[in-house]
Amino acid sequence: MPNSAKTKISPKENNQTAPELSLFLPVLNEEDNLRPMHTKIQEALESLGKTAEVIYVDDGSTDKSLQILKEIASADDRVRVISLRRNYGQTAAMSAGIDAALGEILIPMDADLQNDPKDIARLLEKLDEGYDVVSGWRKNRQDKLISRKLPSWIANSIISKIGGVPLHDYGCSLKAYRREVLKDVKLYGEMHRFIPIYASWAGARVAEIPVDHHARTMGKSKYGISRTVKVVFDLMTIKFMASYQTKPIYVFGTFGMIAFIISILSGLYAVFMKGARVLGFPQFQADFVETPLPILCIVMFAISLQFFLMGLLAEMLVRTYHESQDKAIYAVREKVGFEKQ
Repeated sequence: MPNSAKTKISPKENNQTAPELSLFLPVLNEEDNLRPMHTKIQEALESLGKTAEVIYVDDGSTDKSLQILKEIASADDRVRVISLRRNYGQTAAMSAGIDAALGEILIPMDADLQNDPKDIARLLEKLDEGYDVVSGWRKNRQDKLISRKLPSWIANSIISKIGGVPLHDYGCSLKAYRREVLKDVKLYGEMHRFIPIYASWAGARVAEIPVDHHARTMGKSKYGISRTVKVVFDLMTIKFMASYQTKPIYVFGTFGMIAFIISILSGLYAVFMKGARVLGFPQFQADFVETPLPILCIVMFAISLQFFLMGLLAEMLVRTYHESQDKAIYAVREKVGFEKQ
């Protein structure tokens, strides 16, 4: 298999019997955390007694993370490593892990030692109750109150209300999914946190359980206020897709109609002012060049056409580009451990 590719990673390329579990972890500059994290994962998997694979997705690390991951893969046959060409972000790294996973149950988690692999057993127990998605809830979150926890509480409340899936912690990476739930999910932006919403829309049963959360002791957090802004924009997209995905002309048409009505009213009022003296209202008399209304009429008419046509066209083109051609949102530099299959 070539070391680099721009096509989507497909588990169909592999002939290995599918494991029961697929763990996948996005990695970005976590050199100090990787070995202790993998030790914890090994202990958790051994206690489960299930067949499993562990997929590490190196998202353009600039430290020794990739080298350490290769060493881990050489020592553990269950480990596979995907190295992306650059830092694409957590959503793309998650998507790469999903695409490469072979297991019937897919479990993403962070590689910074803040998630506890021991909680995997509890996620699986909840799945066995008949759920399709089980989301972790960092009930006793070990992060700063003002900069991390408070914005998270507000965001989760808004997301739950708009998405219609009442979860306490959309930002927790530790979740468990049945394979069929993720089969047709397309991820963009920071959309990975909204997978439970996508799944619920498709009829999946979603549950949530408290999980342990540990304070970061090594490495630096990759999250900042900029991510919060991105999440807000993605949430707007989620709401749009929920309400207008199959009828986008409704939302664009609404704004286009408002602009069109303003155009008509301003045009009519300009005509009225032009003939106001004849109509018996000399106090309103004004020539076209004396009022901005004709310009407003033309501009709002043009804007209405843009809303009707350009907005709808742009939205459809973006999704057609990614989905109809099955284009991935990441490019792989190399893959390690796939030759074992």
